Amino acid sequence: MTELVTIDPETDQDLILLARRYRKAGGVGMQVLNLVGGQAENLLERLPDAVKDRLESATEQALTTALRAASRSRSVVPDQRSWLNVAMTTAMGAAGGAGGLPSALVELPVTTTVLLRIIQGVAADYGFDPQTEAIQKECLAVFSSAGPLAADDGADMAFLAARVTLTGATMHAAIARVAPRLAAVLGQKLAAQTLPVIGAATGAATNFAYTSYYQEIAHVHFGLLDLGRRRGLQPEQMRQLLAQAMTAL
Repeated sequence: MTELVTIDPETDQDLILLARRYRKAGGVGMQVLNLVGGQAENLLERLPDAVKDRLESATEQALTTALRAASRSRSVVPDQRSWLNVAMTTAMGAAGGAGGLPSALVELPVTTTVLLRIIQGVAADYGFDPQTEAIQKECLAVFSSAGPLAADDGADMAFLAARVTLTGATMHAAIARVAPRLAAVLGQKLAAQTLPVIGAATGAATNFAYTSYYQEIAHVHFGLLDLGRRRGLQPEQMRQLLAQAMTAL
């Protein structure tokens, strides 16, 4: 364990808490890997070629629709507690997995919308306005992390070191930039849900994992932005401090 040296003890403690959330986020996918019995990168091979070929364009379309629907719903439906978000998407995943690939394809954009809405809710918890374009882009950036089925046990340092740059991009360009990576992430989820016999159980487990993961990553993302705002530090400085805190766990 290395000693964390940063600005002040209060900031140290905030960073350690965020680092623990980050580490926790990566552990939730292991139950899915145990259930499907294989490595996540092999899941995509289970999908028909026609689905794989359309995955990126379908993801981009789903993101566009999800962003619009999630933003509009905020004036109608209040943000929910974390456990209720998990329970709701878990039930959706079970329903999507029960019917194999056809029902999983129908469920995927709905879950994408709910996940994005959850991320927006976390942004609001930290005092950011999810209705502004800048924060909507930050919500999209949360989706650029590797996802809960990444094989690095939660230490997805690419999220810290090579974050997708969305500053200055139009919303359409921002979605187009995030879509390829998210397509691979959601493709793993889709493939896991289509397993024969245990499709419903896998669908529930994958949605549990994805909701838990993105809630935690959203807390890390917007927690860092908020901490940087309060401490007068740039996002890149905060990411470096979080990477340092990760080594102190």
